[in-house]
Amino acid sequence: MIAMKYNFSKSPEFCKDSYTIYICGVGGQGTIKTSAIIGDGAINEGKNVVMSEIHGMSQRGGIVSTELKIGNYKSSLIEEFSADMIIGFEPVETIRSLNKANKDTKILINTNPIIPFNIKSQKNSYPDVDEIIAILKDNYNHVYPINGSQLVKDIGNPLTLNMILLGAATADETFPISKDNILSAMKDNLKPKFHDMNIKAVEKGYEKVKYMKEKE
Repeated sequence: MIAMKYNFSKSPEFCKDSYTIYICGVGGQGTIKTSAIIGDGAINEGKNVVMSEIHGMSQRGGIVSTELKIGNYKSSLIEEFSADMIIGFEPVETIRSLNKANKDTKILINTNPIIPFNIKSQKNSYPDVDEIIAILKDNYNHVYPINGSQLVKDIGNPLTLNMILLGAATADETFPISKDNILSAMKDNLKPKFHDMNIKAVEKGYEKVKYMKEKE
């Protein structure tokens, strides 16, 4: 069984014209580039954005997390239980991020595990992903599991996972950056030869979450 502690209070720092995003995963999944594209998209819309330093090891397989605040903030660190959205590139790392979540946090979770170094080194068993999803859905109002492995196969390139998840984020009506501005920021951050497949990835993620939201 997976044991979790929950606190569903909302941070007092929360204000109307603000949005906080916590991104977590492991090195090599594109979490850092995702943060940069969100930041550029916010700037393109005239919004203030602050982003945290990267925590953990950014090389392939190391734990990585970034924190973004869009709005009138000075500190980039997200208070406990106050994230508006969590974008989880890896199931266990999504669990680790739940101290940032409250019951109304939008949780996007890639359901395909990459075993982090700490689990490998401690010889722990990896939790059952279906159990992770079930517990999340029992305790949070907006959980969107995304089979990233299948979607990247549909596109034909495993490096598009981050754009799938970013497209999924834009499908939420509260996300503060339009899909068009995310696509524009993506083009500014990637070479032209990668644009078409990443446009497809954004659309795949967007359509996936739109479908799930229609079923809520």
